[in-house]
Amino acid sequence: MAFEATKKEWGELYAFFRLLADGSLTMGTADPRKPSETIWPISYIQREEHDGVRRYFIEGDIVRIVPEEGEERTVEREDFDAVASLILQSIKSTEGNDVTSPDGVEEFLDAIAIFDLEAKTNDRTDFSIVFWHPDAPASGFVVRSRLGTMTPLLDGGRSANIKYEQTGVKFATPTVNKVNALDDTPHVVAERMLMIGRLGGVLRFSDVADRVFRSNLHMIDLHFPRILAEMLRLMHLDGVTKVAELTAMIKEINPLKIKDELIMKHGFYEFKMKEFLMALALGMRPAKIYNGTDSAVEGMLLVDGKGQVIGYHKHMPQEFEEFLFQNTRFEIGALEKDKYGYLERENGVYYFKLNAKIGLIKR
Repeated sequence: MAFEATKKEWGELYAFFRLLADGSLTMGTADPRKPSETIWPISYIQREEHDGVRRYFIEGDIVRIVPEEGEERTVEREDFDAVASLILQSIKSTEGNDVTSPDGVEEFLDAIAIFDLEAKTNDRTDFSIVFWHPDAPASGFVVRSRLGTMTPLLDGGRSANIKYEQTGVKFATPTVNKVNALDDTPHVVAERMLMIGRLGGVLRFSDVADRVFRSNLHMIDLHFPRILAEMLRLMHLDGVTKVAELTAMIKEINPLKIKDELIMKHGFYEFKMKEFLMALALGMRPAKIYNGTDSAVEGMLLVDGKGQVIGYHKHMPQEFEEFLFQNTRFEIGALEKDKYGYLERENGVYYFKLNAKIGLIKR
């Protein structure tokens, strides 16, 4: 009997099967449409299943599946290739987000005892890959598939709100209500900000709403919250979302008032943004203390629109950082859910919050 799953769920399983069929991972460049010539042979892939950790050893034309308990089994690599192709075809031919399992796929999953399309892990990895030889250390990867909805690098939420103090003219309660009563349109946050300006108000960066996220940003730079705050302001008011473009605008504005030499010769703003994006890709979260140490996530697998799987790893930092810098954008989260985009009073002062949410460009 056929079943349905989201494109995101199918995308992770597709990447897993594609790698088992190929037996290697092609590493990416800053432009994911132009993969590098660097190819890392795969020894085995480790994935968590309902019955514990399983290892899928690539041995010639077969994959040897070794569970924590129970008997080993072998499967032809061409079988993984065939099923991966069926999954890819179904994802690409389905209009909505829910994809029905193609004929023969459910039987294959039953035969190899896979019941979770998305691996259940506690360390945020989707699965781990051991390259070159079985004694090498495993590298934890997350999968991002452009065939469906992609999990953001920075998933917004109330912890990722930035506070701006409303200064200039002191607003009376009816004026505040008027600002907050603007209709909920796709650009309502920008419209409210513009109305505040027309009424004589000024929104000045104040602080990061959550103390843990504030400290995490300080690990990048003590002044990084101000950089992020200015980017969010520009994103809403100017409609620019791409990280690289916003960084170029920040260079011109220079919110930290640093010397031109540091900006132009050293690339200060680009450097800080790349450092931040790498921290996000490798495990930084707004509400969890970040101390700069490595997490279980060491790399990213990107499935492009054609179904090609390319890899980025922290051991190739220049390519990884440049890819993130050129292929990420700020996104607009849900206002009610994330509690931002309106004037609210705290200790007699009005504040306006903006939400930081960053994801990969889908193209």
